[in-house]
Amino acid sequence: MSLSRSLFRTLPLTAALALAFASGAQAQSLVEMYDAARGYDAGFISAKAQFEANLARANQSLGGILPNIAVSVSQIKTDYQRQVKGLDLVRQPVTELETKTTAATLVQPIYRPAAWAAYRQGGRLLQQAAAQYEAAEHDLLIRVSQAYFDVLTSEDNLELVQTQKKAVSEQLASAQRNFEVGTATITGVRDAQARFDLANAQEIAAENDLRIKRLALDMAVGLSEAKPKRLAKNTALVAPPKEDVKTWVSQSQANSPAVRQAQLALEVADFEIDKATAGHKPTLDAQMTYGRTENLNGTPLATGFSPPTTTWNPTVGLVLNVPLFAGFSTMYKVKEASALKDKAQSDLENARRSTEQATRTAYFGLLAGLSQVKAYEAAELSSQSALDANKLGYSVGVNINIDVLNSQSQLYQTKRDLAKARYDVLVTNLKLRQAAGTLTPADLQPINDLLTP
Repeated sequence: MSLSRSLFRTLPLTAALALAFASGAQAQSLVEMYDAARGYDAGFISAKAQFEANLARANQSLGGILPNIAVSVSQIKTDYQRQVKGLDLVRQPVTELETKTTAATLVQPIYRPAAWAAYRQGGRLLQQAAAQYEAAEHDLLIRVSQAYFDVLTSEDNLELVQTQKKAVSEQLASAQRNFEVGTATITGVRDAQARFDLANAQEIAAENDLRIKRLALDMAVGLSEAKPKRLAKNTALVAPPKEDVKTWVSQSQANSPAVRQAQLALEVADFEIDKATAGHKPTLDAQMTYGRTENLNGTPLATGFSPPTTTWNPTVGLVLNVPLFAGFSTMYKVKEASALKDKAQSDLENARRSTEQATRTAYFGLLAGLSQVKAYEAAELSSQSALDANKLGYSVGVNINIDVLNSQSQLYQTKRDLAKARYDVLVTNLKLRQAAGTLTPADLQPINDLLTP
């Protein structure tokens, strides 16, 4: 994924304010809520700041290979007093001498193995930071989508519980009427009353669950009373993946931010070994100094003081530094770097295995979810037919009240499971792309198109 496609796409302030004021008036789409979350989520903003910090840190390594220029200025005042020895010690008046020195020094590294290793390492650290930022973006996409559909799931659940409660209430009234006229037993009334009481409890739980899910969505996107648009009914969901699972696994090994971070960490460890072993190697620098010394009040002579003088002293040379002994510190730095490389190698293998497992889980979860949606759709039709048949049988005295109640419960449970399965398919599709390392904000648009206008 290119940096231009994944980095620093923040929501303009005006758009965020518009969404905040609109939240109380109309529903927002998934894309709108994700855009709002980009400018609000603390973890995502932190990842962006970390990337900028790592960019600056990587550029710091240029100081070890580019010229270093320094200018120094010093000014020294000295009180000078001449003493003449004779029969009597004669002290002449005190004279203030002033010397000003100015120098410009340029040092160009010629051979610094540690500096060049640090420079190459900085490039890998920058790529690693970009992968971390990309992973943070993927995480935000999944968290916002999950929170979005959690609210829709809870809304559907509450709506179906209330519908079921209404149907049970009607069945309870019917059972009471039949009992009063002597065509049914008290058992049917008690069964209906028990189901009605259970529906009351389920409604309270569903209302609380919806309240919690809405708070979670508000916290995720930074909006007050966010209202997600609902999924249009009877719409086709995402298509099943065309490639087999091995293709997706291969793609994840190449593109997953987690694998790339671990791979880059291994390369960073390699350069760390180069930096450590460079402690045994000499360094060579070219140095040029252009200096000027001014004696503003002259210099002492045998017979007095010379007039003010200015001396120019340009120098050019090579500076060779050969390390001989550093108290075994360099040797142990090499051992430490080698051990850290072994750790990075194991971390890379662990990242590959975890990514492969996540990809397979999401892939088969998506296939199973799509099949489950079809099965629930068929079950919904069958449950509706069973309920209609039981109602007809109850009306003619063939079935008892509990048969109708059981059919109602089965139908509404199937409806809840179907709604949740549809939402899970959409989120699992995003998780598959996250595991494969191909997830982008553009993947939200096909889901956005499935929402009601």
